[in-house]
Amino acid sequence: MLTPVAGRRLKLLYSTLCLLFVLAGLCSGTASGESENPDGGSPSTTDFEREVPSHLTVPLDEQSAYARRLADALDAAGTLAGAEQFILLVDRSAQVQAALLYRGSIAAGWRFVGATLVSTGLPGRYEHFVTPLGVFDHTLTNPDFRAEGTKNKLGFRGYGRKGMRVYDFGWVDSPRGWGDGAGGRLRFQMHATDPVLAEPFLGAPRSEGCVRIPGALNTFIDRHALLDADYLKGSEEGTRLWILRPDRVATSVPGRYLVVVDSNRSERPAWAALPVRRRGVEDQAAHRTKATSSKRN
Repeated sequence: MLTPVAGRRLKLLYSTLCLLFVLAGLCSGTASGESENPDGGSPSTTDFEREVPSHLTVPLDEQSAYARRLADALDAAGTLAGAEQFILLVDRSAQVQAALLYRGSIAAGWRFVGATLVSTGLPGRYEHFVTPLGVFDHTLTNPDFRAEGTKNKLGFRGYGRKGMRVYDFGWVDSPRGWGDGAGGRLRFQMHATDPVLAEPFLGAPRSEGCVRIPGALNTFIDRHALLDADYLKGSEEGTRLWILRPDRVATSVPGRYLVVVDSNRSERPAWAALPVRRRGVEDQAAHRTKATSSKRN
């Protein structure tokens, strides 16, 4: 039997150990009370905010509204996302230009993980397409590749730093952003961009039709294999896939879909605000996009 003194010492030791576990992140909860990687292998909102410095603070009502847009887009496309998975949703509205990462399923609903600014197609220039709407399947049919990090004749690294992954969704139908706006064929990709000349300007339409994302988001999706359901399956079946990172910490619920919607907002929401020094320039780009869309309609 423990003496009173020994009992108090044991309780003190237990309390000290628990405190150390919490500080080390080994306990089940974080200081904010949010569960960290509840299934032990998938990134959480806390991970997103730590690994993607440019993350946005999206209000709860907006998180829910975009979850409904995601569900509607999947339903309209007849996509049966029955298993739990990650999906990246992009709002191409010139007043938003953001990507929102969700986890869930059709039955269980969609839980917000994180968001950041992106850039989609800027119409009004030759060979610039309007980023297409819909659900795009990321499969081995259109193999990904990695950026070489080289500059073009204008000194621009279109795919970003060396090693950045280029997510390829194949040839898709998309309206041309020039001429009469007739339909055309776009090689639709999602990729990082020049970290100096373009990444600071994410948040406004600037691409030729693809989705430009921050380098940190590219690394986050890549390292956790969030959209690699088909790639991981192929690897498990014996296909040698050099594109998969050897240092990946793959989620247990990988997805495969990029979903593009358009909220058609007339004003930019506060949570997607641009840095003050950029607003004048980017407002001009948004006005150009709106004017081109009005002419086409």
